[in-house]
Amino acid sequence: MSVDDRPTLEAPDDDPWLWLEEIEGRQALDFVERQNSLTLQAFGGAAFERDRDILAGIYDRPDNIPYVGRRGDRLYNLWKDAGNPRGLWRRTTLEEFRKAAPAWETVLDIDQLAASEGEDWLLNWISSSPQHQRVILSLSRGGSDAVTLREFDIGTKSFIADGFVLPEAKGGVDWLDADTLLLSSAYGANMATTSGYARTIRLWRRGEPVEQAQVIFETTADRMRVYCGVDDTGPEPRAWIVDQVDFFNFAIWLRDAAGALTKLDLPTGVWMQAHGDWFAMKLRQPWTIAGRTFAADSVLGISLSAFLAGDRDFTVLFVPGPRRALQGLFWTAGKLVLPILDELRPVHEVRTPSPTGWARTTLLGLPDIGVVDVWRLDHHESQGNGDLLANVQDPLTPAALLLLEHGVASPVVLKQAPKTFTSDGLLVTQHEAISVDGERIPYVQTGPAGETGDAPVYLSAYGGFGVSVKPYYNASVGKLWLERGGTIVQANLRGGGEFGTRWHDAGRLAGKTLSHDDFAAVAADLVRRGVTSAKRIAAQGGSNGGILITNMLVRYPERFGALFCTIPLIDMRRYTKLLAGASWIAEYGDPDKPNEWEWLKTYSAYHNVRDGQSYPPILIATTRRDDRVHPGHARKMAAKLQAMGYEAWFYEPAAGGHGYGKDNKERAGFEVLGYRFLKEKIGWRDGA
Repeated sequence: MSVDDRPTLEAPDDDPWLWLEEIEGRQALDFVERQNSLTLQAFGGAAFERDRDILAGIYDRPDNIPYVGRRGDRLYNLWKDAGNPRGLWRRTTLEEFRKAAPAWETVLDIDQLAASEGEDWLLNWISSSPQHQRVILSLSRGGSDAVTLREFDIGTKSFIADGFVLPEAKGGVDWLDADTLLLSSAYGANMATTSGYARTIRLWRRGEPVEQAQVIFETTADRMRVYCGVDDTGPEPRAWIVDQVDFFNFAIWLRDAAGALTKLDLPTGVWMQAHGDWFAMKLRQPWTIAGRTFAADSVLGISLSAFLAGDRDFTVLFVPGPRRALQGLFWTAGKLVLPILDELRPVHEVRTPSPTGWARTTLLGLPDIGVVDVWRLDHHESQGNGDLLANVQDPLTPAALLLLEHGVASPVVLKQAPKTFTSDGLLVTQHEAISVDGERIPYVQTGPAGETGDAPVYLSAYGGFGVSVKPYYNASVGKLWLERGGTIVQANLRGGGEFGTRWHDAGRLAGKTLSHDDFAAVAADLVRRGVTSAKRIAAQGGSNGGILITNMLVRYPERFGALFCTIPLIDMRRYTKLLAGASWIAEYGDPDKPNEWEWLKTYSAYHNVRDGQSYPPILIATTRRDDRVHPGHARKMAAKLQAMGYEAWFYEPAAGGHGYGKDNKERAGFEVLGYRFLKEKIGWRDGA
């Protein structure tokens, strides 16, 4: 009897599972309900509930670090715990925050708001101005990217009765003055790109219907989006408008105080940040200008006024190396901070411009191993005095929040996260696997010393969009995997940003299969080194990592014992037609172009599932409120695998957005379900 394996590479559009793309369709929801019941029956129960509550208790601990940002003279924090699952938006002073138990003042109780309005509200982001105490709150239903905007007074702690309000849509907003917003939102007729993001910038004045707001900038629907930000670091307020061509290319415009627009004569593939009369940018590609050629990933600086007047005498502020790459750039108090990974070691250099040149220093007192993330304490650059925050950790050392205070020589520890799992006898080691083309692929291994050949390994990676994977302290896998005798491994695949643009480009478009080869090479290297066997390797990946995990299923099934695929992208034939999918063409390619489909089909696992294979068991999990990666990807893959007789499980909670849940308990449950599945399928009885 033949097996229905549609869609296939030969007939990629003959898809019998399209009905599962109807997010709220009755037949689709019946499928989801039935699948959830089967999965929870198999991997739920008392052990699941115990581990979920253990993990939720860790996430809800009162001594977790409350991460803060300064607005004016107050530090603000969004805090979630068991009593406040949606969160308290609260504030305190820096002096108070230095204390072991700061006194907090609640600004808005999100749980109370959701209950009073009968809505599934979560607080997504906040837009404020340094000039006044009104802010725009973005409220998300169930964690979705689309938000409702509402004006709120942080002095009276109340919504403005006749204030700015915008119905649900994707986009953002910034304050031009107390009565005017610059709105970049997909709300309204013809206001969205094909990716579902804002196509226009509107000047929205108080009391004016948004439909009548003046459009001051617009792009074509085939661009990814436009967005803007008000900059008050100069003598007059100005705004930067970004016309995002695709995920990695931008046209940048300056809007002055009079409303005049000037397009900056720059390459499109740049990261650019301005402060006062200076700006700096990182190049994505080599650039030849005024008789000089600058290498890809270099950082250049120049006076903004001189540049606008025609000067192209750039100063080189950062020179990349083969395994030395910039991870970002930002300004604080007239200083440019450059976070760098040098052979995966964190370095933070500072450049200070003046009419005589750019001075160079390094942030002192920070470790040069593990993870060191640094950012500006102040939300608004114009209010910043140079104070920085740093988060320092490694796989066995919980995070410490440090204050690098302007004018103070050494950092001080503001908060120390609790140790949430026992790490006695565990070691962190770094290794390299050799991929199919000879490239060295780094990975970090954490677990017991010595090789047993049978270690239960939890292997994860991402490998996309230039995102760098760092060895963070992970309370979840630490408590439920490491503490119980397991080993965790984190791989740095091509497609990431650990070694700059060349590393990213090698693992995108047609090179995406190399990223997957890298992951398989790490799995093989763990066996080669005697750490474990293939049947004891449990692998997990989410979002872009969903492509990764499903390709391990169909391309390298012999190297894994079980797979956990979360909030995944899988169907590479239809991904551009689903929610925000069109925005990722620069990472993957366009399936509507025959030459690009030729490479996309090589890693569209949905089309590469074949009958009669020895695939490892897989759990595919998503969320219904994910309005970034369509839940149809996960639903269809699970349905097809099951119809072909493979062991595929599925789970889809109603909320969570492009994440694992709207609160700590939901997030814990999502993760624990994955751990219970993986442990059972690799034959690991952890004794708990």
